[in-house]
Amino acid sequence: MRTLNTIILADYIEKLCREINYKLNKRVLSLIEESAQKESSSIGREVFSQMFTSYKIAEEEKTPLCQDTGMVSVFLDIGQEVLLEGIPIEEAINMGVRRAYTSSFFRSSIVRDPIAKRENTMDNTPSIIHTRFGKGEEVKIDILIKGFGSENATALKMFPPTATRKDIEEFLLEVVREKGPNACPPLFIGMGIGGTADYALKLAKEALLDLKPMDEWEAHLLERVNSLNIGPAGLGGDITAIYVKTRVFPTHIAGLPVAININCHILRIGSAVI
Repeated sequence: MRTLNTIILADYIEKLCREINYKLNKRVLSLIEESAQKESSSIGREVFSQMFTSYKIAEEEKTPLCQDTGMVSVFLDIGQEVLLEGIPIEEAINMGVRRAYTSSFFRSSIVRDPIAKRENTMDNTPSIIHTRFGKGEEVKIDILIKGFGSENATALKMFPPTATRKDIEEFLLEVVREKGPNACPPLFIGMGIGGTADYALKLAKEALLDLKPMDEWEAHLLERVNSLNIGPAGLGGDITAIYVKTRVFPTHIAGLPVAININCHILRIGSAVI
């Protein structure tokens, strides 16, 4: 059994939030660089060039990669041999977010009441927290910071159980065709299949954290998305999306939930193991 004070979580969250707001994950950057080499249109190549310049300035000057410094989603995997002590986990995580956003002068974008006055909380909290428990004495933290230009492109469809991969593929193309140009392409796309409606949405967002090599179907989906020729910045070109990843979970015999979560080219992800 290992004892861990939750204040340590706050420290890690603060560090991750600060870093990934101005510096891209190495794997993310390499995927963008690979995609840029495949772009044949002059406008598309110019957009990629401007993207790389922007990334460099943000990292060197420690300024946000995007003015929309997003809403923070935290995915925690907690080993069951870890004994947590101190303030509640949720409070510790929001403490870390608060420190990062107020000390780094990142834009605070969260409103306390989404319907009534919509007053800004002024520190970008609360964050969205997902927690799972497993074996071991470690705590793994994954963070996704997502602006709402791309979050607003999220889609969910409850398919009948007879739906095929082709049906799902056409749904993806429909969503990207309609919403992709406004989501700051080239895109990273996560797709969640199965579970319940809410769980499929969570799977789709988790898929954005998965940058392992695409399987055959994911590569096919990417090819189809890029055939739409929406292109970088929506100005036309070969590269509408950089990556497509799927997450699948068992579901009920009477249905087939499918969720799509689109992220802009600035995929702000980070992780740590304590």
